[in-house]
Amino acid sequence: SAVDTNTPAAEPPKSKSAPATTSTKAVKKKKAPKKDEKKSQQQFIDGYRAAHALIYRRHDFTAGIGKLKLLGRDDHPDVANLIGYSSRKLVRYDDAKLWYERALSADPKHARTWSYYGMWHAEQGNLLKARDFLATVEQLCGTKCREYTELKGVIEGTRVY
Repeated sequence: SAVDTNTPAAEPPKSKSAPATTSTKAVKKKKAPKKDEKKSQQQFIDGYRAAHALIYRRHDFTAGIGKLKLLGRDDHPDVANLIGYSSRKLVRYDDAKLWYERALSADPKHARTWSYYGMWHAEQGNLLKARDFLATVEQLCGTKCREYTELKGVIEGTRVY
């Protein structure tokens, strides 16, 4: 998954698999992405990058959320996580919680979301839960990754994020 980058990760595979069929029809081969699909993916990446810049460089969280929602990819873990982060920065804690949970539903191994959601818990005064999330982040990416060190700093009170 993307680690605080301005490029979203590729979509995780859908967790629901298609039911097996006993049909004797030949299985169709997947076609290469059409030009429109490539254009659509590039528009998504460009839109995500623009929202990312609004949020992390300009700290315009409200505009960033609007731009992310316009992408129409709310279930993408990077999008949902960034909306959650922006909501938390706007002190919209209930919204942030919903978006973090949406991101984790899309990708349960999204270390950045576990880290940000742990920060959310720390800000709520629930350091025990934040430490649980820190342990999850450690399992996902170790103790040297940015997600771990940032959340650990928030829990220890040496960092605000």
